[in-house]
Amino acid sequence: MKGLYCRAAEGEAEPKFVIQETTLPDVLGSHQVRVKVKACGLSPLDFKLIEEVGIQRELLPVGREVAGVVLQVGPKVTFFQPEDEVVGVLPLDSPCSGLCEVVDIDEYFLVQKPEKLSSACVAGALRDGVCAYTALHTHARMAAGHTLLVMDGSSPFGLMCIQLACYHGVKVLTTSHSPQKQAFLEQLRPSVGLQDPLVARVIPVHNGSSDLLSVVLEETGGLGVDIVVDSEGRLSFKVRLHGGEEDEEEKLLPHKHDIISVLGVGGHWVTSHKNLQLDPPDCRLLYLKSASVSFLNPEVWTASSAQQGRYLHILRDIVEKMSAGVLRPQTEEAVPLYEATVAMETVQRHPRKKAVVQL
Repeated sequence: MKGLYCRAAEGEAEPKFVIQETTLPDVLGSHQVRVKVKACGLSPLDFKLIEEVGIQRELLPVGREVAGVVLQVGPKVTFFQPEDEVVGVLPLDSPCSGLCEVVDIDEYFLVQKPEKLSSACVAGALRDGVCAYTALHTHARMAAGHTLLVMDGSSPFGLMCIQLACYHGVKVLTTSHSPQKQAFLEQLRPSVGLQDPLVARVIPVHNGSSDLLSVVLEETGGLGVDIVVDSEGRLSFKVRLHGGEEDEEEKLLPHKHDIISVLGVGGHWVTSHKNLQLDPPDCRLLYLKSASVSFLNPEVWTASSAQQGRYLHILRDIVEKMSAGVLRPQTEEAVPLYEATVAMETVQRHPRKKAVVQL
């Protein structure tokens, strides 16, 4: 049996993705499930995080969001039986590659897959769904009547946040980075119920100058938003002093001070930026607003067993809402297994791109 693995590069060289032979143990663990993989979602490897949690391997397994069919269960498994369709995320320290034909995974990382939901769709969108739930429910304590600003709402993660927030009665504002993305966001409608736009206001930032603060204050009666979620840590840290120039990409990114300025009193900023540093004036502004900053680490659920029950509840709710059409991800077309290496190289270089491999 073959799987896709990564050989971490030294220095500034790019990592290499290689196909390697792998074997599974003859005997399953007490709570393990053996799954025949039908689809696998690809996400970039965070080498620094892997090193910090103490995982030291010459070859790192690639592909962790899997959907498939149960072949065999361990003696103490209670959640699943053979022939069940399941979906889940392999833990960070899993020795298995999700692109293997068969993988072993603990039953506490899997949930039942609804019959009407395709394996490729759920495998490609599961990670973004978990991130959206973690940002809005766990960190921001989203509630009906709140106002949410999603940075770059057309991204896969941003789209999940918009749909989930609208379902719970939250008013959503978002930014767009191109005329095409703006048109896409303005045309978003729910699949059921009243066909009102999902987004109350799309704020264009693709023309190089953004009226983010003035538009947000206009939409919120001068109060600011309750929640800001930035998409995949896309922030500009360059300080525009002494006539310094920014490149075109940086012009589209929000500045830390802009995000803090649009927060209302008691607001929450959820960021996935790993190296966020706040200057004293920014901290002072947060203090005056009694606002908070939360860090979104999508690996925290599988890296700790402290809240496994809540994690499984989140997974079940995601797949149920996807099956009901509440969450409708814009999934990429699945690629065959022989294109997995090229697809993973693209995802690693461009973390915002998504790829799904059909096995």
